Amino acid sequence: MRHCRMIKFMKTKPITVVETSVFTRRADKILGEEGRKAVIDFLANNPLAGDEIPETGGVRKVRISARGKGKSGGARVIYYYLDDDMPLFALLIYGKDEQDDMTAEQKKIVSKLAASIKGSHRRRKVK
Repeated sequence: MRHCRMIKFMKTKPITVVETSVFTRRADKILGEEGRKAVIDFLANNPLAGDEIPETGGVRKVRISARGKGKSGGARVIYYYLDDDMPLFALLIYGKDEQDDMTAEQKKIVSKLAASIKGSHRRRKVK
């Protein structure tokens, strides 16, 4: 079953991933530089891998393993992906040992970010 799921998400052409400074700093701390690069490669090839987080305007969360902790005790990557015509935005990462889920305030912030990204993308398409 897992093999089928991976095939479902595989894309033929990777998409561009834009990292926020918060994401980059935290990912390097939690995963190390090589681990961060591996996560970016995974997201570039599997933008739909994460589950949509309710009340965030389409922001997604994917579980990843972090330095010997496995997926369940690893980290959560929060990102926004609208479609193949725009980059994927890696917004936030946190260790499962730091928090279980996003706070209401974090959801509010990423929802505003998603709306801003989407609005900017639509304006570019119109021009």
